[in-house]
Amino acid sequence: MIEFQISEEHPLNLKTILALDYGEKFIGLATFCVNRDPFPTPFGRIANTSKDAVTHELKKIINNELIEVIVIGLPFLTDGKKTSTTTKVQEFINFMRENFTLPIYEQDETLSTFEAESRMKNSPRYNFKVDLKQIDAVAASVILEDFIRRTIEIHRV
Repeated sequence: MIEFQISEEHPLNLKTILALDYGEKFIGLATFCVNRDPFPTPFGRIANTSKDAVTHELKKIINNELIEVIVIGLPFLTDGKKTSTTTKVQEFINFMRENFTLPIYEQDETLSTFEAESRMKNSPRYNFKVDLKQIDAVAASVILEDFIRRTIEIHRV
């Protein structure tokens, strides 16, 4: 089993992280506490009905789950080029930075939904099928894993 571990001096040590997979209809959520949890877990999704509704729901989750860091997936094409969705997500990231005081990081989310679908098709937890009600949260956990791999060292346990 792979656990994501870091040194005690690392700034993310014991921080609870919330990852967001932004979508126009839903925002997928995943959480992880570095050096406490073995790996990121899908948390759920919230409806993206308005900025006020998203802000309200995120503030509730941040308070209830004691979130200290936010990671937001930023989509690019596989060749690294931006798309119209990249621009929308960058606007959302700017909105988040204006409305939340927590540290907010961007993470390349290229192919995260594809990876989430693959995981679901290979998991008895999802009956080996893609569950559209959970795909956003699984994609958020992929984004969170990629962020952790990028920022901390991985040790095999």
